[in-house]
Amino acid sequence: MAAAFMDENFLLESETARNLYKEAKDEPVYDYHCHLIPSQIAENKKMSDLADAWLSGDHYKWRMMRAMGIDENLITGDAPPYEKYLAWARTVENLIGNPLYHWTHLELKRYFDIHEPLSEKTAPLIWEKANDLLQTNKLSVKGIFESQNIYAVGTTDDPIDSLNEHRAIADGSAPIGKINTRVIPSFRPDKALELAAGGFGGYIESLSKESGVNIKNVDDVLTALEKRLDYFISHGCRSSDHGLEYVPYAEIPVKQIDKAFKRALNGKLITHEESDAYKTMMLVSLADLYSKKDIVMQLHMSVIRNVNTTLLFKTGINTGFDAVNDKKLCENLSSLLDLMDLESEECGLPKTILYSLNPKDYYPIATIMGGFQGGGCTGKMQLGSAWWFCDHRDGMEEQMRILASLGMLPAFVGMLTDSRSFLSYPRHEYFRRIMCNLIGGWVENGEYPNDMEKLSKTVKDISFKNALRYFK
Repeated sequence: MAAAFMDENFLLESETARNLYKEAKDEPVYDYHCHLIPSQIAENKKMSDLADAWLSGDHYKWRMMRAMGIDENLITGDAPPYEKYLAWARTVENLIGNPLYHWTHLELKRYFDIHEPLSEKTAPLIWEKANDLLQTNKLSVKGIFESQNIYAVGTTDDPIDSLNEHRAIADGSAPIGKINTRVIPSFRPDKALELAAGGFGGYIESLSKESGVNIKNVDDVLTALEKRLDYFISHGCRSSDHGLEYVPYAEIPVKQIDKAFKRALNGKLITHEESDAYKTMMLVSLADLYSKKDIVMQLHMSVIRNVNTTLLFKTGINTGFDAVNDKKLCENLSSLLDLMDLESEECGLPKTILYSLNPKDYYPIATIMGGFQGGGCTGKMQLGSAWWFCDHRDGMEEQMRILASLGMLPAFVGMLTDSRSFLSYPRHEYFRRIMCNLIGGWVENGEYPNDMEKLSKTVKDISFKNALRYFK
């Protein structure tokens, strides 16, 4: 007999799994890495309609609409919102086996109490009912945070950001007023590390202005970044974040790096080795700062950006044209972590989360990070959750199986949304169901005792408490 569509036992295949999910489901959410826009939080944004809620900035959905053959005007163009929504409804019907199918329907259930599957046939009535609810306070940002029990969100912020919205949210002076959810900035200095990127000189000029440091050399960049990091910490920052297409590792004399830096400021060409050496030096120095200031370091690795130049020019960045990178990772990663550890003799490596967009990297990353655990911190080195193209059922299960096989699953800091959408929080429910089903399966198979006290603590810790302890 077929199971009911996404009922209360969705993804929970055993009695043990169902019991574990009852323990985990009401834990708060610590969404420690996302791309929500702080100004929209501060203004207590209400989404105008389902097209705005689902399709504005969501390149996950845009990729699937292109696969459906939808015209780009209905994706990133200026077509009317209802037409875009109908195009998405046509797409959803064909997403069997895709996490977007489950996420879409979890959102319909949890926010709108709509239990019918979205299709061309049901789309008009769903549009009408959902849009009415979107205008209520229940589905303002504050209402969403409250209904989904969001303890904290970690936004992604450039060192030159003013953090004015974070300050206003924290002191209650923003239009959203007093909220229980903590909105925490994360320090992402990617632009200061991309020596070969266009506009590098202009960015360094902005960093100099914001930090009050007259930047003339590499040491000055580090001084400026430390000042901005201290400013972020004064606004509650608990983590940094670095996006790496590949892991750099190169060592050349500091004088040569300084010369390359000065050429880059003037828009002149530099070599690949010089770029990697600069980035290596900066990452090592920043890791030392993070360790001394007790800031978590996150490294997001193995992505290829903007693979389709034609559509990049038409639609811009972050519109669905990035992909998985398969460059060699292990030798450089192990060497980089080792140098970070050596150069920070006082404190060693900071707490570090290692993410890869390529699941082939999970196994080697788990073995490398095992060589850097310790320092009196449980789970100091983390295998980051299944991220971006991997945050589906297979990807989450694979990441947790490998972590359990080579590390310590009960120390895992759990799920993040990595999302730009305020409706994305049921993804934490999705993760918790998958996690409880995986652990429940091991218990049902006799691979672990049916000790509900220990098991309950494990699923609650992975759902929330580990992240709370890890990020302090």
